[in-house]
This record gives sequence, C-alpha cells and structure tokens, in this order.
Amino acid sequence: ALFLALLQLARIQTDSVVEMLREFYPDLCFEIVAMSTTGDKILDTALSKIGEKSLFTKELENALERNEVDLVVHSLKDLPTSLPPGFTIGAICKRENPLDAVVFHPKNCGKTLSVLPEKSVIGTSSLRRAAQLKKKFPQLEFRDIRGNLNTRLKKLDEKEDFSAIILAAAGLKRMGWENRIGQVSVKLLSPEDCLYAVGQGALAVEVRAKDQETLNMVSALQDGETVLCCIAERAFMKRLEGGCSVPVAVNSMLKDGQTAILSDWTGLQKCSPLGWLCGINPFCLSKLYLTGAVYSLDGSDSLKETMQTSVNYPHRNEDGPNDDVQHVGITAKNVPGQAQEAAENLGIELARLLLSKGAKHILSVARQLNDAC
Repeated sequence: ALFLALLQLARIQTDSVVEMLREFYPDLCFEIVAMSTTGDKILDTALSKIGEKSLFTKELENALERNEVDLVVHSLKDLPTSLPPGFTIGAICKRENPLDAVVFHPKNCGKTLSVLPEKSVIGTSSLRRAAQLKKKFPQLEFRDIRGNLNTRLKKLDEKEDFSAIILAAAGLKRMGWENRIGQVSVKLLSPEDCLYAVGQGALAVEVRAKDQETLNMVSALQDGETVLCCIAERAFMKRLEGGCSVPVAVNSMLKDGQTAILSDWTGLQKCSPLGWLCGINPFCLSKLYLTGAVYSLDGSDSLKETMQTSVNYPHRNEDGPNDDVQHVGITAKNVPGQAQEAAENLGIELARLLLSKGAKHILSVARQLNDAC
C-alpha cells in the first residue's frame, strides 16, 4: 500500500496511520510517497480567496486514479463534502481534540485574549475563527496569517506583528507543541468562545471507491463515534453549501444516558461504559448532538441552533451492495448503516432549520463581501 505525504504535519499524520495499519497487518509493507498540492504552495493568499478545498486534494486524487498510490491520508476538514466520482473516505480515525487554541507571542505568555491591550493583532487564516472572536473580543484586531505551522509560529515568535495566533489544537498536538497552547485554565478556546470547523481534528483515509481490498483493510481504522459526528457535521455543511469562503462552525457529541462519549474536550475526558473496546455496541442508548452556526464576516450577525437524534441501531453483519453506501463521501463498513443515516439526517435537518431562519442571506452576504475584499 502506498501513501502520500510531503509537509511535516502531513508526514506525521501519514506516519500515524501507517503505524496503526502495521499493528493490524504486520506482514504488509507500506511505502510513503511525497507529494505537495496547489493549496500547499499558495502561501501568500488567504485560504478563503484561493478557491475551494479541492486545491488541497486534486493532485492526490489524480495519483489515486492513476493507481500510483492506494490510499491518501488527509485532515478531514480539507476534504470537500462531495468527492469526485470514483473516490471515497474509507476510514476516519479516532478524533484528536477538535477545538481551537490560542498561541501567544512570548511577551504575552500567561495572558488570555480578554486581557490583551486594545488593538492587539490576532493572526488567523480562518473566516470562521475571526467572525466568532471578533464578536467575543471586539477590542482586538484580526489579520490573515498563512503558511504551515512552523512558518506561522516563526512569524509569531520572531516579529512583533501578532500578539497571538489561533491554530487547531490537533495540529499542535501532532507536532508535539502542546506546551504552546495558552488560553484560560484548560488552555483551549471552548465551544462557547469558538465553535470548530467541520471535521476538525479527524484524519481521513481516502481510497478508490471500487477497491474492495483496500476498503476492507482501512476499515480496521474506523472509529465509529468519530464517524457519526463527522457525518452529521459534513451533512450540515453540504446542505448549507458552505466552504472556506464563509464562516460555518459546529460542535458535536455522542452521549449515552448521562455520559459524554466523544466531545467533553474542555475538561477531563469521561469514560463511557459503552464502547467497542469493551465488546459492547457503542450506539446502544446513544444520542448524537449537533450544534451548528453561521456568521457574518464581522460576527455581528449569526444564527446558532442545536438538534439531537438517536443512533441506537445494532450493527448487522450483512454482505451486499448496501455495505458500500456513502454518506457525504464516507464509506464506513463497520458502523451501523441506520446510525449513519440518522447522523446525516441530523446535519441536514439542522441546516434546514438555520436556512429557515435566514442563514442563506447571512452566508450570501459573507461570500459577497469576502469576494470583494
């Protein structure tokens, strides 16, 4: 099996997937192929200006199509909600912390965003982060900052342009830089301060949709709880017709009667009695909760709602074409199909609720203003 990776974080993520596969298949040989994408090379333009997410995937999918590689590891948030024909997400690994983190300039070490001086400049490449934080911290200024993680941290540390920058906590952790996070006692931006991006913190393994051998192999990596949350998030985004050029944000969690299984990220992680590791169906008595929001570019106008659905469905070990049904680009062989359908419908219904309250207008204006800037 062949993988693709070039940038440092991409290589770290790919290596982690390879190590997991080697645990399941110790007799297989895995080779990693280096390749960059158009999105990786454009570092002087805001993400919201350079086009849609296919900029980060097209070259990799071309290699898949030509059978030069067998699978590709992505950050799930980089994958569009509709994949090109012939491709599918064959596995979503257990999610890292999906929250955003504040990394402060050394002179501001120990501070929080709320105590920074007025007009302090915060760097972020995300319209979603900027819109939410502008509303929460109107005394601060937000400016675009591009580059890989190393480049952005170097810009922060070696210059006086930024008082802090906002990054995904998952990327910092994978790079081994958790000590740079510094916001409040839990050192993260809570969902109350900043809802995260669709799919943030999760790794996806993309394969050829008809490559049953590879699909079966990578299905061992599937984390059912992460799959359901991400299906709901991606369905929400797809129904809204959102993307990098508009501020759309989410928070999802899977709960049993009282215990948060997946997304109690801001405090101590709770251990649920329901889980595959215990040999018990993790979807019994489970509820999937999804919070979704849309924002104007300055955060002054927004809509935010939460809905829930039951995902209490048994897994049926049945062979047949239904095994390969995709939900927003995801083929999850080891997750109950009815649970996947419920998660997708949850995202669609939440989007419909926001659209009925005026989300289309908010996003349309945001897109027009972003294009005009």
